[in-house]
Amino acid sequence: MTPATPSSGAAPGPWRAAWCAFRRDRLALGAAGVLLLLVVTAIAGKALTEGWAVLDPATVRLADRLRPPFAAASTTLPVAARPPLGLYLLGTDDLGRDVFARMVQGASVSLSVGFIAVGISLVIGIGLGAIAGYYGHVRLLGVSVDSLIMRLVEVMLCFPTFFLLLAAVALLPPSIYTIMAIIGATSWMGTARFVRAELLSLRERDFVLAARCLGLPEWRLIFRHLVPNGLAPVFVAATLGVADAILTESALSFLGFGVPPPAATWGNILADGRSFLFDAPWLTYLPGLAIFVVVLAFNLAGEGLREATNPRLRG
Repeated sequence: MTPATPSSGAAPGPWRAAWCAFRRDRLALGAAGVLLLLVVTAIAGKALTEGWAVLDPATVRLADRLRPPFAAASTTLPVAARPPLGLYLLGTDDLGRDVFARMVQGASVSLSVGFIAVGISLVIGIGLGAIAGYYGHVRLLGVSVDSLIMRLVEVMLCFPTFFLLLAAVALLPPSIYTIMAIIGATSWMGTARFVRAELLSLRERDFVLAARCLGLPEWRLIFRHLVPNGLAPVFVAATLGVADAILTESALSFLGFGVPPPAATWGNILADGRSFLFDAPWLTYLPGLAIFVVVLAFNLAGEGLREATNPRLRG
């Protein structure tokens, strides 16, 4: 007698079903491809501008200022100062710096700010949301923990976030780490609300009761069983949060409060090009188009992820 084998028509697991649904969404899949290309560009740019120094975004070449895209470098320049292949693929700025090298460096800076800022906001949001959802009934100074955390969320949501960012950046020492920390510390509220809502629903399920009967420690019950089962909406919020963080960093750099020079970001490249809108339009169009495409790709991928992880929205 041969052992029974699982039927080939068995229903796929939730993550496999979500991947199949996401793969059917051509728009979201294309956006994910764009983001993958951006990540590869950022990693390669980090190596080329800092590791191997093949591209130098800070080299000033006044003899080649405001050169258009695909212009050849001046033969009077020293060999070490010339760009690879002797061409400025995306032109130069008003100081003769290679716009291609600066755009590549800006991609790594923007992605670093986006992912690390969202990572900080996820740590804060998941922690506070888990406490509010699981220990919300506990009273502290006569007020429930859930009420305290939710009132804190509402207070944070009442502040105009961008002006709070401007004030914090103006008071703190300028650096990329300051930008990451401030954006992360002011964007955790949505994650906290998502996690709280999921845990309020999950903590009454049978598997939680079974885990309690087995004597599992509460920290393990929360972070091993409850939080992983409620992370689907958090992943969607994180995807959209990266786009918001990149847009916020670009806006701060455009206003002169972002990552300090000589580091190149899409925001300060765009700001530098304001004065040369008609003489060198590529200085404005290229970073603006890059910001638009990346933010749009993150939003489309996040929307596709939301539909794929929600069984009620799957086609």
